[in-house]
Amino acid sequence: GGDNNTLDTMRLPETLLWAAVFIHEAVGEYGMAHFSDKGKSNGKDYCIFFNSQWARLPQDLHKASRLQIYDLTTSVLCSPSEVPEGGFPNRIPMVNGGKKKIRITGNKTQYEEIDIPVALLSYSDMLDISKTFGKGRLVAMYAPNEPVLDYNMVIIFLMAVGTVAVGGYWAGSRDRKKRYLKLKRDEAAEKQDEETVDVTPIMICVFVVMCCSMLVLLYFFYDYLAIWVIVIFCLASSVGLHSCLWPFVRRLPFCKCRVPENNLPYLQKRPHVSMLLLSAFCVGVSVTWMVFRNEDAWAWVLQDTLGIAFCLYMLKTVRLPTFKACTLLLSVLFVYDVFFVFITPFLTNSGESIMVEVAAGPSDSTTHEKLPMVLKVPRLNSSPLALCDRPFSLLGFGDILVPGLLVVYCHRFDILIQSSRIYFVACTIAYGIGLLITFVALAVMQMGQPALLYLVPCTLLTSLTVALCRKELPQFWTGSGFVPAIVLAPINCTQTAAPQTEVPLNPKPEPQPTEDGDPSEEKAQDPAPQERPTTENADEENKSN
Repeated sequence: GGDNNTLDTMRLPETLLWAAVFIHEAVGEYGMAHFSDKGKSNGKDYCIFFNSQWARLPQDLHKASRLQIYDLTTSVLCSPSEVPEGGFPNRIPMVNGGKKKIRITGNKTQYEEIDIPVALLSYSDMLDISKTFGKGRLVAMYAPNEPVLDYNMVIIFLMAVGTVAVGGYWAGSRDRKKRYLKLKRDEAAEKQDEETVDVTPIMICVFVVMCCSMLVLLYFFYDYLAIWVIVIFCLASSVGLHSCLWPFVRRLPFCKCRVPENNLPYLQKRPHVSMLLLSAFCVGVSVTWMVFRNEDAWAWVLQDTLGIAFCLYMLKTVRLPTFKACTLLLSVLFVYDVFFVFITPFLTNSGESIMVEVAAGPSDSTTHEKLPMVLKVPRLNSSPLALCDRPFSLLGFGDILVPGLLVVYCHRFDILIQSSRIYFVACTIAYGIGLLITFVALAVMQMGQPALLYLVPCTLLTSLTVALCRKELPQFWTGSGFVPAIVLAPINCTQTAAPQTEVPLNPKPEPQPTEDGDPSEEKAQDPAPQERPTTENADEENKSN
C-alpha cells in the first residue's frame, strides 16, 4: 500500500495494477485481466481482485479499454519519488508488491474521491505474464457477471441424494436380513459385516462437543492439524471403500482360497485371498489420492469416490434406535451448523465464518492444504471467473450423514411395520428438496450456507407428518419393534401361567418367517425363552403318559 500523499500524487484518470501474492485482506470482487501482445488478437486471461466501490469495470471484454503495460515490477511504488514524471498517460503500471500481504484500507466516505481501479494480481501470474508476453503487452480489465448457479450443482445434488438413498436402502436391507437369518453364521467375516453401533443420547452429546472442539482447534491451528485430518481420512475411506466393495468381490468365482495356516498378525484367522487383494487395492486408492491430492484436474474424482464410500460405510454402521434420538441429533447439529456459519463472524477478528474458513481452507495458511471431508466438483460453466481461486463447489460430509441417519431409521421402520417404504421414500424426497432450497439460498445470498438449516426441518417435519397421517407416531417416536416393549405386552397379561401362554405364539411365526410378528419377536426375545415352552410340553407329555 501507500499513504494518502502517494494516492494524491497518483490521482490520474488511468488505472493502476498491483501485483501481490496474498490478496485476501482487501475487500472486493473477482475480475479478469486480459493480456495480449501488441498487434495480436490472441491473449490470455488472468484472475484479479478489485474493489468495485472505488471504480467499476466493464462487464464485457470488448467494451474494456486496451492499454499498454508500464512495467514497474522492480519497484513497490510506495513513495512519490518512484512515480515517473508525467505519471502514466494511457498506460497501466504493474507494480511488484513482493511476497508479503497487501492491505488496502480507507473510509467509506473516501470512496467517491477515488476513481482509480486498483487490482491485485497473484505473484505467480505476474511471473507467467513476464515470460509469456513481450514488452509491448497490452491489458484490458473487465468484470464479467458470474453465473448464479453452476452445472456442477447438479452433480453434487445427484451424488448427495444418491448416497443418502443408497445408504439408507442398504442399511435397512441389511437390518431386514439380520432379522430373518439364523443367529449362527458360518463365516466370521459375515459376523463382522453385520456389526452396528446404536447411538445413545450420551454419545450424541459427546460427539457434538468433539465437533465443536475440533472445529475451533482447526480454525486456530489449521496448518498443524490439517495433515492429520488428511491421514485419518485416508484410513477411514480405505475401510469404507473395502466395506462397500467386499459384498461384490466375495461373489466373484475366483480367489476363493484362504491364506495358509500361519502365526502372522491379522492373518491367523486365514482370510480369503480376495479380501487381501481388495484391501491392498483400497489402500492403494487412498494413498494415490493422498500423493496427488493437489492435482485439481482429476484428484477430486478420487476424493469424491472415497468420500461416498466413507459415507455409505458410516450409514451402514451407525444406527439411531428411535426417532427421539434422530430428533435430538439433528436438532443439536442444526444449532451447531447455524452458529458456526452465521454467528461466528461476529466473534472473529476477521469477520469470517469459522465453518466456511475451515471448510475452504484459511487464505493465510502456509501449507495451503484443503480438508478432504467434503464432496467437491469443479465449476463447469464457461465464465472466465472459473480461473479465479474459487474453482470448486463443496458439500460437507455432515450434510449427507446427519440427514442420512434419519433416512436409514425411516427405512428400518418401514421394514418393521411391513409398509411400502413410505417413510423411506418421503424422507429421501424431503432431503432432495432441502438440498435444492440450500442451492437457491446460496445463489440468492451469495455466501456460504449451513445446509443443515434447510435439510433438518425438511427431513424431520416430513417424517413426523407421515407418522401423524398414518397414526403411527407413538411407535415411530419410540422405535417400537427395535425395543421389546410391545412384544412383551401380551406375555405380561397372565400372572401364573405365563410360559403356557407362549406355547401357541411361537409355533405360528416359525414356519412363516415373513410374517409381521417375526422380526420384532426375534429382536425382542432371546433363544432361551423360545426353548422353555418345548421343555414344558415334554414334561406335560410325560405326565400324561
